[in-house]
Amino acid sequence: MDTQAVSAHIVQWLRDYAAAARARGFAVGVSGGVDSAVVSALAARSGLDVLLLEMPIRQQADQVSRAQQHIARLTGAFANVRSLRADLTPVFNLFADTVNVSEADYPAKQLALANSRSRLRMLTLYYYAQINGLLVAGTGNKIEDFGVGFFTKYGDGGVDLSPIADLTKTQVYALAEHLDILPAIREAVPTDGLWDTERTDEAQMGASYPELERAMAAAAAGKTRSDFTGREQEVFDIYTRLNRAAQHKIQPVPVCRIPPQMLA
Repeated sequence: MDTQAVSAHIVQWLRDYAAAARARGFAVGVSGGVDSAVVSALAARSGLDVLLLEMPIRQQADQVSRAQQHIARLTGAFANVRSLRADLTPVFNLFADTVNVSEADYPAKQLALANSRSRLRMLTLYYYAQINGLLVAGTGNKIEDFGVGFFTKYGDGGVDLSPIADLTKTQVYALAEHLDILPAIREAVPTDGLWDTERTDEAQMGASYPELERAMAAAAAGKTRSDFTGREQEVFDIYTRLNRAAQHKIQPVPVCRIPPQMLA
C-alpha cells in the first residue's frame, strides 16, 4: 500500500466532504486505540477545525493514558486541533442503576450495557459536533464495518462519514506507522474498551484481524468452507457466522414498501 498516497487522498476527501456539507471540520472520539488515532491524525492534517473528544467510562488506565498522550501530541502539533474531556462515568452509572434488571432473567444485560457505553459516547459526540458546526468522523475500519460487524449499531456506528472504512485493520496499522502514531498505541492489543474487565477484540471474536481479513477476502472471491482445512476452516466459519449475524448493521435500515394501490 502506498501510505503517502492513501494519507493524502483521505485528507483531501475530508476537506472536500466538509466543504460540500458546509461544515467547519470534524469531531473525533479518541479512545487510545489505533483506529481513532489514525482518523484524528488525518483530520488534523485537513487544516480544518478538529475537536478531539476523550469520553472515558470506567476506562482502563492504560487506555486513558494512551488517549491523553495522543491528544496532547496532536494539539501541540496542529493549531487547528483542540480537545475536550467529558467523563461519562457518572452518567453511565446513573443510567445503569436506572435500568437495572436481574442478569439471571436477562442474560444479555452485560452486552446491552457495553453497547450502551458506545451509544452514550455517540450522543456526546453529536452534541459537541452540533454546537461547534462539525461533522462526526467515524473510526471504523473495513473488517469491522463490512466484514464481522464489530461495532455498536447507533453507537460507534453512528457517524457522518467514515474516512478509513475502506481499509483493513492491517492497512490501518501501516497508515499509523506512516503518520508516526505513538508506538504505545500501535503496539497495544486491540480492544473495544466497553467492558469493566479487559476483553480483547480477538478474544471476543475468536480470531485475529489478519485471520479475519484473509477469510473476508476468500469469501469475496467466492470460496467456501470446503476450500479450507484446520484453523483456516475454523476462521472461515467464524467470519461467516459473524458476517451473517451483522447484516442488520451492515445493510441499510429496511423500509416497508407499501403497494401504490394501498396509498391511492
